[in-house]
Amino acid sequence: MQNIILFPFSEYWLFYLGFVLFVIFLLALDLGVFHKSAHEVSFKESLSWSIVWISLALIFNYLLYVYSGWKFSTDEKYLSIPNFNPEVASKQVALEFLTGFIIEKTLAIDNIFVFVVVFNFFAIPLKYQHRVLFLGIFGALIFRTIFIALGAALIQYQFIVIFFGVFLILTGFKILFAPEKPIEPEKNPIVKLFKKFFPVTSTIENQKLFIKKDNVIYATPLMIALLFIEISDIIFAVDSVPAIFAITKEPFIVFTSNVFAILGLRALYFMLAGVVNKFKYLKYGLGIVLIFVGLKMAWLNELFGGKFPISISLIIISGIITISILYSIFKTRGEKQ
Repeated sequence: MQNIILFPFSEYWLFYLGFVLFVIFLLALDLGVFHKSAHEVSFKESLSWSIVWISLALIFNYLLYVYSGWKFSTDEKYLSIPNFNPEVASKQVALEFLTGFIIEKTLAIDNIFVFVVVFNFFAIPLKYQHRVLFLGIFGALIFRTIFIALGAALIQYQFIVIFFGVFLILTGFKILFAPEKPIEPEKNPIVKLFKKFFPVTSTIENQKLFIKKDNVIYATPLMIALLFIEISDIIFAVDSVPAIFAITKEPFIVFTSNVFAILGLRALYFMLAGVVNKFKYLKYGLGIVLIFVGLKMAWLNELFGGKFPISISLIIISGIITISILYSIFKTRGEKQ
């Protein structure tokens, strides 16, 4: 069963389309109604939105579980699969989505550290940060879709699976042992290249990314901040997308869990931006998680007959993340923000 795609794109393209339209509706509602005018996002507002996004993900997970249970038990295509158990398969689907969502949500905290540095570096006022993050996340959704499509095509080859597994293991060890390097947006080669084509203003021009002065188009600091955020997300996607493919081979689960995690990233940023120093040891937990999912992809799945138990994966990953968060809070208690 482990080599069978339960939700092939050719049969479920309407599901993909419906999900994408639903996401576009949520983004339009967010930007066009709730954040139509620029304002500083308070902790209370960001907490409320975080609860909304997480709740939507959990509701979707439950609906996916219910649908899978019905579809797997009524469709002859699934029932004809040797040793296929509809109830077990539907639980597997739900647990894979939940585990993928938790991994993505946790890895997203690394993005928040970058957001804080970038916004401080370019002196982006709080009331304009939501617009930059909205556009950044919209771009991230496009790039993640491309990465997932490529991953789904490549993951069919065992040597690629092993390569991704080894890559995640090495990335995990790098996080654990490599010294941290300061983030310097002005030294990024793509940012440097961009500045060769567009001069950059020294001041913020409301929410504008570009302005025109004396028939010359200028980029604003908001545009440079957005560009750096997009570059950072592409780099993060190189780790996070293979990490979820280590949990499930279903592109539909990888795609939906990824999207739900990204949708809640803005709210998570505004909720945690002021206390990111409290999570300074979380990176070690992330490193261990990447090593585990890399081992799962390159070795443990085959060791367990093609599929390492998803319930055990969920317990291990949740445990590592919880311990690293609690340890971070304990070690940084009393420190200034």
